Amino acid sequence: MDRIETPTLIVGAGPVGLMGAILLARQGRPVLVVDRRPGPIRQPAAHVVNARTFEICRQAGVDMDALAQGSMDPADGGLTVFVTDLVGEEIGRLPFERQDDGCLRDTPTPLRNLSQNRFEPILLDTLAKLPSAEVRYSQEWQRAEQDEDGVTSVLRDLEGGAEYEIRSDVLLGCDGAGSRVRKSLDIELQGPPKLESFVMIHFEADLRPLVADRPGALYWILDPEVGGALVAHDIEGDPAWVYMNPFDSDAESPEDYDEARCLALVQRAIGRDDVPVRIVERGNWTMSAQVADGMRRGRIFLAGDSAHRFPPTGGLGLNSGVQDVHDLVWRLGATADGWAPSALLDSYERERLPVAQNNADQSLRNALKMVQVPQALGITEERTRARMEATLADPAARAAVVTAIENQAEHFDMLGLQIGFAYAEGTLVPDGSEPPALENPVREYRASSRPGARLPHAWLERDGERISSLDLIDYAGFTLLSWGDDAEWAAAAAAVSGVPLAHVRIGTDANEPDDHWAEVCGLERGGALLVRPDQHVAWRAISRPEDPKGALSAALAALLAPRP
Repeated sequence: MDRIETPTLIVGAGPVGLMGAILLARQGRPVLVVDRRPGPIRQPAAHVVNARTFEICRQAGVDMDALAQGSMDPADGGLTVFVTDLVGEEIGRLPFERQDDGCLRDTPTPLRNLSQNRFEPILLDTLAKLPSAEVRYSQEWQRAEQDEDGVTSVLRDLEGGAEYEIRSDVLLGCDGAGSRVRKSLDIELQGPPKLESFVMIHFEADLRPLVADRPGALYWILDPEVGGALVAHDIEGDPAWVYMNPFDSDAESPEDYDEARCLALVQRAIGRDDVPVRIVERGNWTMSAQVADGMRRGRIFLAGDSAHRFPPTGGLGLNSGVQDVHDLVWRLGATADGWAPSALLDSYERERLPVAQNNADQSLRNALKMVQVPQALGITEERTRARMEATLADPAARAAVVTAIENQAEHFDMLGLQIGFAYAEGTLVPDGSEPPALENPVREYRASSRPGARLPHAWLERDGERISSLDLIDYAGFTLLSWGDDAEWAAAAAAVSGVPLAHVRIGTDANEPDDHWAEVCGLERGGALLVRPDQHVAWRAISRPEDPKGALSAALAALLAPRP
């Protein structure tokens, strides 16, 4: 049997696997990505790329202009609209996340609607420019055995049929909800496996004239006889839409939904049968809310949907997966290069599993809360259009429906959850401070430099260029950000050996005219932050300690100390 050797094997070439490969290859580390698909995804799938994922793309050197061009214009994708059908009566509307320039005070890269079939090729283009990375499609991962020194995987070439081996130091399972890698490790998923089943109908149609006065990313069709969701992946250019139609998988099968039936469903959802519609593809999927009971077994790691499956109500799946590999890959590099003990890898699942569970819980709450709308319409018991129309004709009943829609606002406004999450334990030195007190941490974001939190964003100037404070963080090692008393912190940083550490002096190396950044970080002059490669704060000194050199040395020792 032929054998290939590579330091890192990634199974799965979706956005999570590709981002993991980019982060590895940017450090010059050879990586091989395999996927059983014949090529990148063709049909629209995930479409919400949130601020944190774009921040990671920015750090990873992905072409941000290409991402912007591939994204839906916020003027088109800034609403979610509740309608009887697409051309029918509008009952309510909500902002679809925060995509306006107001977000730029909190992030350099606000959320956008960017369909996965456009996102993947941009990541592939980035990877193609990195000589230490390779992607192979039509390769099916079969099984693996691991020992103290590495992992031996058996794969099958789906085009030629031959089996071969890949020997790697580590293996990353990014192979989706049905992960072969996870199953081979006997890692169980906890949580409800089946909440609802859907037929997904991808179609092309020029619906711009029908939505000209209310362009949006999502249209919730309230007519119970055809109720579902229309997802606008692109209204302009090459118009691409997906209709999600719930179906009873115990009474029907996906085969019952042939092209003619799907066309009829789409026409009913649109409310017109005279609009040219081309059915591109049909599929089915089951909504679940599950999190793995582990993300690591020895030298094999799980990330993305391999480790967690969320309802799409919130768009957290893809984004959580990208955060997974962002958290993991720097650890792999640190341990491979010998400047951190292997115990550093143990913190990966200690940090990411609670985040995954929280995101799963929130996605599930969003999904369950949506039932308030059909309940207010009275169509949970009597699923007829006549019942819906009768409810809407009653002013008091209609007001209750509008209130039910307004109650969904949190579902489409989750900036706090997306960039405000913080690790409670892991690779960080707690300082005894309390997290920001927020009335609604899902919606509200308050910048904090508390250890475990993402470094607060602020606009700075460096060499005449406007940059984000996040741009100061080097993925290859730790970064010390000091504010005032730079000579002592410079001496402390220079004394560090054996650990890659960059030192940036706020006010000297990067200017922040109004001291806003230090204020939101809660730093006094002479204070400093030690930031991990993944842009999360590892340790902070709010004011200058008596012995900066000793304090920094002790912090690094605590972060990188082997654990029993």
